[in-house]
Amino acid sequence: MARSKPIPRSQRKIFNRGEKISRNSAGAKDDVKNLSVGIMDMDSAVMYYFNEVIKPDVEVNEEKVKVPCIYASPERWTQVSKQGYLRDKKRQIIVPLIAFKRTSMSRNDNFSVDKLDANDPKLFYSFQKKYSQQNRFDKFSVQQNLTPGREYYNVAIPDYVTLTYEFIIWTSYIEQMNRIVEKVNYSDGSYWGEPGKMKFRTSIDSFTNATEIEGERLIKTTFSMTLNGYILPESYNNYNTTQKYLSPKKLIVRESTDTTLVDDTGKRVGLSSNAVEFGEETKDIFSINISNGLLFEQGTGVTLSNNGFSFDGSDNLTQEFSIGQSVGTTDNVQFNTLTANSVQIGEGTTYINDGNISSSDGTIEITGSTAITGSMTVVGDLNVTGSLISQVFITEVTTQSIDFSQGSNEFGNSLDDSQEFTGSVDITGSFSLNGYEITGISNDPTFTNASQTSLVTEYALANFNIVGISTNETDYLRKNFYKKSNSIIGTNTASFSATTASAPTSLTSTSENDFVFFINGQYMEHDAVSIQQSDGGTFLLKVNTDSIGYDLESDDEILAIGKFDS
Repeated sequence: MARSKPIPRSQRKIFNRGEKISRNSAGAKDDVKNLSVGIMDMDSAVMYYFNEVIKPDVEVNEEKVKVPCIYASPERWTQVSKQGYLRDKKRQIIVPLIAFKRTSMSRNDNFSVDKLDANDPKLFYSFQKKYSQQNRFDKFSVQQNLTPGREYYNVAIPDYVTLTYEFIIWTSYIEQMNRIVEKVNYSDGSYWGEPGKMKFRTSIDSFTNATEIEGERLIKTTFSMTLNGYILPESYNNYNTTQKYLSPKKLIVRESTDTTLVDDTGKRVGLSSNAVEFGEETKDIFSINISNGLLFEQGTGVTLSNNGFSFDGSDNLTQEFSIGQSVGTTDNVQFNTLTANSVQIGEGTTYINDGNISSSDGTIEITGSTAITGSMTVVGDLNVTGSLISQVFITEVTTQSIDFSQGSNEFGNSLDDSQEFTGSVDITGSFSLNGYEITGISNDPTFTNASQTSLVTEYALANFNIVGISTNETDYLRKNFYKKSNSIIGTNTASFSATTASAPTSLTSTSENDFVFFINGQYMEHDAVSIQQSDGGTFLLKVNTDSIGYDLESDDEILAIGKFDS
């Protein structure tokens, strides 16, 4: 049964749902579009300025005739280059006429912009949109002292470019040409573009005049123009060049009186002469009435004078806290358990801190027997005048030398006991390990003695050869390399720049069973593949496409692991 082939890693795309951001809010669609400027916008700005601002015209038979301005397509510009003019569908020369085309575009180095990462630019212009349909400014907001939030839009800084254009003007008379050139020259250095859209500053080079007689008298003038523009794509690699941000809202709560304060004449008091009255007046001293009161209840060891009384702020409440005994500096205080970070006994004589007992003179005397539950650490010397009896004796010393002239030592009495030695251990004689006697360590890689009481070293194992297996056979068994295919031939063959390792005569010849193949990370069954070693060090993988269920493609990644020669 045919299976779907896994997609190669080169074609897999990373999808980040966090980049899919909607700027719509409260069911309303955001009317602010992503700011974008393209090459077509600059071409349109030139066309608009000629037709709607300069408005070139000539006088023919005492009537003003508008001079058309067209963008020359490659076909039109080729005709102009060959013939020097344009003809209409009736093969008549079009005059008067203005034709232009964009000749080049280059980066403007006077405005260097480093985006760091074009997929995530960090340089922005910030624009503010103060009011919107959901954030309107009205009289109610003013009366309630509500400050509307602000909307900010960050627009990525564009690339500044310089575009050059070439213009050709045709008229029948020099007087008509002068009229057009004067208007065009007067627009030099101004910003060209449509109102409400992007505008671009232009500069015009010198004008070149020519007169041609081609069955009809023609006055021809050419000039070039430089436009300082900028390019900002609407989106780049799923990244919007315009981002929206909202200023945080703020809620201010003030207390106010529940009645208006007036004097005997009926005027409000507490307001300055220039104060504006909005809502109820505030006062400096006020009370708070709450529906759910604050309940005081006494707990363990603490007694309240008004236990269980609920305080709602309507009346004053005095609470007296008391405990079961006096704790003055001259009182005798009794506690069951005392927990403290530090306890000082006497006039600075003995201190009991968290984890240690110390004294001012460094000496602590304990009279009588002392029972210690847990571990005890002695910093300094331990002088025992009597006997030292220990069920478990563990010694940790930095430098120690013990010489026993005679006697036997026994360490531990069960298998879970452990003895640790740091440094060298010198054993003269033999030692027993789980009932087996060890008398020496062998460094012989041939194991000639075959001793039952000797341990072998790493050197002996590294240089040991198994009897009956040659060096060539050992090297062949250890070989295991991986290769990546160089190319795909047809629909069923993958080529590798490699040579298979030849098996010694005593072992089975190298076959496809000595390799493992993966296509785009998926294992390929051995019953569908075969291998072939070609001349020139080329290793070929043959695939039974009917068995495996799909054809090989040029961008498939095939990995082989097995008995390659290197």
